[in-house]
Amino acid sequence: MIIVDKALQARAELGNPVKVAMIGAGFMGRGIANQIINSVPGMELVAIANRHIETAKRAYLEAGIENFQTVSSVVDLEEAIAQGGYAVTEDAMLLCAAEGIDAIIEVTGTIEYAAHLVMRAIAHQKHIILMNAELDGTIGLILKVHADRAGVILTACDGDQPGVEMNLYRFVKSIGLTPLLCGNIKGLQDPYRNPTTQAGFAQRWGQNPAMVTSFADGTKISFEQAIVANGTGMKVAKRGMLGYEYTGHVDEMTKMYDIDKLKELGGIVDYVVGTKPSPGVFVFATHEDPKQRHYLNLYKLGEGPLYSFYTPYHLCHFEVPLSVARAVLFHDAVLAPIAGPVVDVVATAKIDLKAGETLDGIGYYMTYGQCENSEIVQRENLLPMGIAEGCRLKRDIEKDQVLTYDDVELPEGRLCDRLRAEQTAYFGPAKTLAGVK
Repeated sequence: MIIVDKALQARAELGNPVKVAMIGAGFMGRGIANQIINSVPGMELVAIANRHIETAKRAYLEAGIENFQTVSSVVDLEEAIAQGGYAVTEDAMLLCAAEGIDAIIEVTGTIEYAAHLVMRAIAHQKHIILMNAELDGTIGLILKVHADRAGVILTACDGDQPGVEMNLYRFVKSIGLTPLLCGNIKGLQDPYRNPTTQAGFAQRWGQNPAMVTSFADGTKISFEQAIVANGTGMKVAKRGMLGYEYTGHVDEMTKMYDIDKLKELGGIVDYVVGTKPSPGVFVFATHEDPKQRHYLNLYKLGEGPLYSFYTPYHLCHFEVPLSVARAVLFHDAVLAPIAGPVVDVVATAKIDLKAGETLDGIGYYMTYGQCENSEIVQRENLLPMGIAEGCRLKRDIEKDQVLTYDDVELPEGRLCDRLRAEQTAYFGPAKTLAGVK
């Protein structure tokens, strides 16, 4: 989307910047704030919400903004925006409801809390840019249904690997090839990592140990590849994905996949550990025209039948503002579901679990997430990873066993459970989910 820079430049010259608000001001949120404020002409970050107000203030201060005000009502927030100022608040719902905001960047990494925020933002016709694959991979399909009805964009973002994969996927399709594999490159995969084992790394980089764990234990990449699957129609070759380990270059991996199997599945999402260039993404594609295959060979992509395309980096917060501009200025989603569910992320026991225990959250001690094709998830009544937190176990579960809805009691009154049930009913045969109220 090279045209984005010119479009933002035009908004800057007109004195009519895209006005953005952000919910969540942790490590990644602070990076986004700094990027928009100091490096994106034509866009203004007019408000930041965080459940701890000092963290929201820190995001502005680190970006060089000191003249912000604390607000506690929609009226005060709208007045601050109208006067060209900046605002912080602990009440994220204010950002969702206020006039004068074109788009919301959601960076909380939560499920239940974020579900309420996104539904409120949609109700007030705000475009929503998610840096939250966990929410997207759990109830993103039904959230998009609501967004479509409201005429707003709900999208994942550039910079995160799923968005970079989708940019590459669209490019490959645009030059006439058929993508058969969307891949994510990892440096480590160990499903038994936990916040204790990852504490040192988290401290070194100033990150949350649970978030770091979700990367190490494979849960994060499962959510990332699930939303790519739902945005392309691709499946997984098996539960948990193939997940090869390979220390050479990704170009050398094209012979490792059975092209007939890839075609049979309609393409797959996958990941590889240890390959180069890390931490990039890749797309393997084919071309049916022998004349074009001759040209591809001339252009050093090899003889096929699979051709390798890759992006050697993903720059996270640097690219998020581009996603905002695409949504607001071009009504273009970086990555969003295209139809019904294709791949889900299912909760799997990280340790032996005991009846009566309450499951902890993503990136903690009790569970990790694995990709599974949605038809199997529905048929076997498997428990989505994004739903698992707070569920009470009815029976003992052995390590590495995938949990089902029958294994747990859901907390009462959660919006995420209602939306998940709505999603299941909307896209396929209704299934009774015990405990949803």
